[in-house]
Amino acid sequence: MSVQYFEGVGRRKESSARVRLMNGSGKFVVNGKEAAAYFSRLGDLQDILRPFTAVGEDSQRYDVSVVVNGGGPTGQTEAVRLGLARALLLINTEWTAALRKFGLLTRDARVKERKKPGLKRARKAPTYTKR
Repeated sequence: MSVQYFEGVGRRKESSARVRLMNGSGKFVVNGKEAAAYFSRLGDLQDILRPFTAVGEDSQRYDVSVVVNGGGPTGQTEAVRLGLARALLLINTEWTAALRKFGLLTRDARVKERKKPGLKRARKAPTYTKR
């Protein structure tokens, strides 16, 4: 017997998240840990669950399994949120307008700018001295 699930992939900065959504009892597992333990920063878990709020669904109706790697806490949080929104779309395509209204389907393409030769960082130049 195979379990039917809906999968969405989210990316942000250097982070990549594969989110699997299936009918269940509200379990939320990230990399084998409970979601609240993995995303311990204040407000991160509420941010991740925003797609459920946007479409008016109860997150307790679904089991969520996430594999996320790369990047830091902010990038991982937003990657999981995007993956969750994309997985919800596979369940019901009529939720597109609601998710788009909250900006949950748009991939944030901003990434760290590369360092340029002759500069200290991407844009910071060495201190100018006249003499």
